[in-house]
Amino acid sequence: MDIKEFSRLIKAKRRELSDLMRRKMPIHAGRLAKDHYQDNFRKGGFVNGGLHKWPKSRRLSSGGKDAASNYGTLLSSRNMLFGAIKYVPGDSKVKVSNDLVYAPAHNWGDTLHPTVTPKMRRFAWAKYYQAGGGQKKGTEGKEKAKNDEPAEALNWKKLALTKKEKLDVKIPQRQFLGESTELTEKIADKTETEIRKILNS
Repeated sequence: MDIKEFSRLIKAKRRELSDLMRRKMPIHAGRLAKDHYQDNFRKGGFVNGGLHKWPKSRRLSSGGKDAASNYGTLLSSRNMLFGAIKYVPGDSKVKVSNDLVYAPAHNWGDTLHPTVTPKMRRFAWAKYYQAGGGQKKGTEGKEKAKNDEPAEALNWKKLALTKKEKLDVKIPQRQFLGESTELTEKIADKTETEIRKILNS
């Protein structure tokens, strides 16, 4: 096929190609992006020029035996952050986002200052006992029993007993949305495949 034939083919397929780029590709790109970003959660890091692993969450290294300790970083039984990734296709464009109020804090990192309330203290005590705190260890003495408490339980106890009115909670950056070389390549490959389908039909 010479350049003139190719030019005639492009003109003949102009409407289909325009429909592809304006209507269909934003949907394809959005789906690819959503899948790519959700896969970051499964891999425990952000994929951009390779996998950049996230810092592990404290609950994974606290030795807890509850269900929450079995989920990966940023994952839970409800997977709220994971499930809130969405895409909205438009004319020749697509918006991929996560509208949860705490999504930016995880994606970029932040320091939060929550107020310590009575409700928070009650919750901390409940988690303390749930994590195995406060259980009698026999007749070896109170000091021995204290030292045998799980690390996770002790962390909850510290929160329940803190004299602070506000906490300084540092959330490390665990990026899951943003520019990605691998995602750009996937979208480019998909675009080329769809264009070839039209030209060869």
